[in-house]
Amino acid sequence: MSRRRAPLAVLSTVIVTAATLTASTAAQAATTTFTPVADTYVDNGSTGTNHGTSGQLGVDNSPVKRSLIKFTVSGAESPNGGTFRAMSNVSWTETAVTWNNQPAIDGATLGSLGQVVRNAWYEVDVTGYVTGNGTFSIGVTSSSTDGADYDSRESGSTAPQLVVTSGTTPPPGDPVWVGAGDIADSGSGDTATAALLDTIQGTVWTTGDNVYPDGTASQFSTYYEPTWGRHKARTRPSPGNHDYHTSGATGYYDYFGAQAGPSARGYYSYDLGNWHIVSLNSNISMAAGSAQEQWLRQDLAANTKPCTAAYWHHPLFTSGANHAPSTATRPLFQALYDANADLVVFGHNHQYERFAPQNPSGGLDTARGIRSFVAGMGGAGAYGFGTIRPNSEARNTGTRGVLKFTLHDNSFDWQFVPEAGKTYTDSGTTDCH
Repeated sequence: MSRRRAPLAVLSTVIVTAATLTASTAAQAATTTFTPVADTYVDNGSTGTNHGTSGQLGVDNSPVKRSLIKFTVSGAESPNGGTFRAMSNVSWTETAVTWNNQPAIDGATLGSLGQVVRNAWYEVDVTGYVTGNGTFSIGVTSSSTDGADYDSRESGSTAPQLVVTSGTTPPPGDPVWVGAGDIADSGSGDTATAALLDTIQGTVWTTGDNVYPDGTASQFSTYYEPTWGRHKARTRPSPGNHDYHTSGATGYYDYFGAQAGPSARGYYSYDLGNWHIVSLNSNISMAAGSAQEQWLRQDLAANTKPCTAAYWHHPLFTSGANHAPSTATRPLFQALYDANADLVVFGHNHQYERFAPQNPSGGLDTARGIRSFVAGMGGAGAYGFGTIRPNSEARNTGTRGVLKFTLHDNSFDWQFVPEAGKTYTDSGTTDCH
């Protein structure tokens, strides 16, 4: 028996596919999630045993374990984590298959996973295999003697999923980066803003307080999932203080999985086009010399992209009456300023506000300053404004919406997109440093 680095581990693989798409400048998309109709594994260490009721799926090469997953798609429009392959046989049944009568894993390779860790979601793109309605079998094998185990469909909310995205391809051009913070509760505001996302392709960001009032797993399932949750596969979130009303923000980390960065840390980075983007956590230490601030400086030092953006929950600059500026976030802003970053987005106050480029002390700086926005208009009830802060150029409350950025090679455009029935908007452009 081999020793495993990822014993019971990872939440089951999220298998993401796109139905056949047609080009359109409308760029609409929708997602549908299918759960397996069958899944099991076979083991040459127990060749006559059926494992159909097991709560896990195994892949290994000593003893040899292979996993089988089957989905039925309907209504579709248009270390070593294993290798995923298509299978021609879709007639096998979960309760009968054993090592001795296993179907052949005989189709094209769909993807492979490298090192996997405990309690994280993993994605494999099966676009070329799942192109419409039908039943599809996928086999998972491993060439390593230190394989991995995944939760099975017996595991409830952590069962495998097939997420089918259908709609129109995004128009050619630069990446779109769109989102808001302070989003989902028992009201209908998040329904209105999620409808805006339905019509905008691109990567979705959140500036915290993803669900109210306490960030529990139940609240994510009840409030966030039916609205913004349909865009989860393209969302790169950040946490807010309400997400941390649940100890350790476990509801948030469990819901978003690997998309929220390393579990319980809450800060990570990624690239879009010519941009380096950093999601930070304003609910933990941000002091100079803290683990997060040191990580940020190292991350920025390694960046090779010419333009940089960052986002987190508590605003360093805001004119909101409910929450004063959070000076504890200044070391993060300072690190970004030192690295010649271009754009920072906050949440926390339930309103929209745009600031001119500023230095970390809030002084106007047209040479090296960072333009910042408060984008807390994702769905929760509106807050008022108090004393208007220096360099505040535009503001609105009472209009929910999303803030859309188009990330050019050396500049960005912004556009406030209002909920249906409202007219407030704001737009402009800024060059990168």
